[in-house]
Amino acid sequence: MVLLSGGLDSATSLAVARESGFRCYGLTFDYGQRSQAEIKSATAQARAQKVAEHRVLQLPLGEFGGSALTDTGISVPAAETRGIPSTYVPARNTIFLSHALAWAEVLEAGAIFIGVNALDYSGYPDCRPGYVAAFQRLIHLATRAGAEGGRISLEAPLLQLSKSEIIQTGAGLGVDFAKTVSCYQADTDGRACGRCDSCRLRREGFAAAGLADPTVYRTA
Repeated sequence: MVLLSGGLDSATSLAVARESGFRCYGLTFDYGQRSQAEIKSATAQARAQKVAEHRVLQLPLGEFGGSALTDTGISVPAAETRGIPSTYVPARNTIFLSHALAWAEVLEAGAIFIGVNALDYSGYPDCRPGYVAAFQRLIHLATRAGAEGGRISLEAPLLQLSKSEIIQTGAGLGVDFAKTVSCYQADTDGRACGRCDSCRLRREGFAAAGLADPTVYRTA
């Protein structure tokens, strides 16, 4: 089971899972995010990397608001911020992983892959090693597999990699980064704003990796 957001991290996570020999299922969420282009990107990655099945679930987190990614009344920061930024979506990874876990149990999957990163990231609390370890404990306690002596492993292969290392890993596994969308507010064609935190991390990552950035940026 692989969580696919449409960005370069999740695309690389999928490539790592495939390289590890897993038969992969992709799960994407339409949760009311600003950039619907990332859903198209996730679908393109699922197709390109030949997942066994790809599903897009509707989760209207925008009804709660509280994040610049789901509430148009909150501006996406145009500069690097201190602390947890307004683009943090409350409980997002917990909600996503819970749904992935439900499908993983039905499929009797052995692992769930998530592309979280704790080095070059925006400071979200649900991207830290402690969070991943805690959710692994929850999986063991809350599932039939755990209760019957089995195991569903929560894999975060990018957790301790820099953005440039993630890009190098993905490039080495054949990921087409031109078909990924990282921008928090990409337009319907997937063109990036070039100003948000995610755009900054992506641009700096390609530069550090010594690879050309295939991102298409809006000119206005």
